[in-house]
Amino acid sequence: MKTTIYFALTHDWELRGDGSGDIEQIQFAPMRKLLKIYAKFGARVTFLPDLMQQLSFRRLEGKHPELKRFADRWDEHVRETFLRGHDVQLHLHPQWLNAEYENGRWCLKGDWSILTYDREAAYAMIAEGRQYLENLLRPLDAAYRCVAFRAGALAAAPSDHLLKSLADLGLQLDVSTVGGLFVSHGHVQLDYRHCEETFLPFYPLMEDARKVSDKHEPIVCVPIHHFYGSRRAVTQRNLSLAWREVRRHRRGVERPGSAAPVNGRLRSEPSRIGQVYTKLILPLMKRTHFVSDTGNLNYPLMIEMLKSIREQAEASGLAELPVMLTNHPKDIRDINAIEHLLAEVSRTEGFKFITLAEMAEKLRGGAFYIRRRDNRETDNK
Repeated sequence: MKTTIYFALTHDWELRGDGSGDIEQIQFAPMRKLLKIYAKFGARVTFLPDLMQQLSFRRLEGKHPELKRFADRWDEHVRETFLRGHDVQLHLHPQWLNAEYENGRWCLKGDWSILTYDREAAYAMIAEGRQYLENLLRPLDAAYRCVAFRAGALAAAPSDHLLKSLADLGLQLDVSTVGGLFVSHGHVQLDYRHCEETFLPFYPLMEDARKVSDKHEPIVCVPIHHFYGSRRAVTQRNLSLAWREVRRHRRGVERPGSAAPVNGRLRSEPSRIGQVYTKLILPLMKRTHFVSDTGNLNYPLMIEMLKSIREQAEASGLAELPVMLTNHPKDIRDINAIEHLLAEVSRTEGFKFITLAEMAEKLRGGAFYIRRRDNRETDNK
């Protein structure tokens, strides 16, 4: 039996993590380009705007009129996207809490991980973000509901209160986890290397979204897809990126989404030898883990991603299932590759597009299987 795969194309729509970046260049312009591509192929997708960012713009707009102009345009882009038939759901970067703005620069003082906040503070951020979206979009469609959430920096587990707060506020989906992902640096620590489910929707243990519950829960987790790229494809990609970086460096152009240069060098830039080892030698030694991020992959890796998805879908034995892909418009490296991917998906039998709102409805109605611990073959199959 061939499986019908519903692709949920999602987009974390935001400035850089430290609040820097030209909002026109890394938010508004990429969104407009993506919307043209999606219209060409009839794809309906989901944007996940960072509401803590927008709330900070609104909070300080009286003192800084330029922030009001940017916030108004932010609203216009979100409304236009929604009116074109796309979905808009909730994304939060809590480092914007109590942000300050002076001399055209943001100073973000909050912790980057929502996991470090107590229940009251986390609940308040989620509630305020949800309310802003619903107030913005319900005048366009009274049926609009904020039903899906993605944590900033994907930091959603473990927590003894986050999933419970989402459920209490009426959110039905968490779309934050990525199997195999491990992050440990000054801002965020998370470990998804041992998630119990990395492909199918599942009922999470309410205290830890990395684990599968043995019962029906008030919220469903849908993992972002991941795969392992072949040695050849990864090496080709890294050679291409290296050459692109050389050309940018010669022109004095900053890489989109990068840290600001200090003395001609990026703050987080490793040594030249380290770069060669990481990008060229290491991929020849072992396969590389990739989040299925359409802004970060070249086309050969996208084809490997589709192959991985098809194999996992067929192995599931399910007639229909959703697969979550992500994208960061601020970091898109090759928008033509995204267009080629859309063309491939559009002409392939058994591939369809779905928004997160539509996915939530299908999950509620039993159209998609939801995994519970030791219960793969029954509930909703």
